[in-house]
Parts: sequence; structure tokens; C-alpha cells
Amino acid sequence: MSDENPEDRKLITLARSARARNGVPEGAAVRDETGRTYVAGTVALESLRLTALQTAVAMAVASGARSLEAAAVVTGAETPAEADRAAVRDLGGPATPLILAAPDGTVVTTVTAG
Repeated sequence: MSDENPEDRKLITLARSARARNGVPEGAAVRDETGRTYVAGTVALESLRLTALQTAVAMAVASGARSLEAAAVVTGAETPAEADRAAVRDLGGPATPLILAAPDGTVVTTVTAG
């Protein structure tokens, strides 16, 4: 998984856009097994709290995705949250790449969901 891959760069761009557009701490995007993308921001309601990546995975599942090819989250964190890795792993499996990018789009790290 490389940030030079245009499909991965697209995930980062979409995640950055969701973060900026919604004024939330995180933006995320996932790509399913058919190439469709799902984009989301952090959900912080009184009754519901989800990370951006959990929300993007939930949107993929709700739309009928059966697996994930890749995931990206744009955040100020230095490492992916375990809850994010778990959500990606649940749908995509342990080998699914998860790209963590800084708010400016710079790739901080790429890990697997496992």
C-alpha cells in the first residue's frame, strides 16, 4: 500500500475533504471489493459516538459491501486507534491495509487491520 497509488491517494483526499467539510477531528474513507468508496467523518452525538473510520465501515456494510480493499483515516493521531483497526478487520480481514494520514494528507503510516 503506497501513497503513490492513485486509488489510495483518492481515499486520503476523500477523507481530508470529509474532515474539512464537516469540521470534525477525523475523516475516513474505505474502498470495498468492487472499488466503491464510502466517506465519513467523526460522529459525536449525545447518544452515539463513532470514529470516522467506524462510520465509513458502517456505511459500507449498510450499502452491501462484503469486504474491503483498503481504508484511510485522516487524523492528528500518530497511530491508528484499535477500534478503527477492529472495524476494518471485521469487514476486510486482518490483511486489509489501513493508511493513517496527517491533516495535510501526508501518510504517517500504513498498517494492516490485523
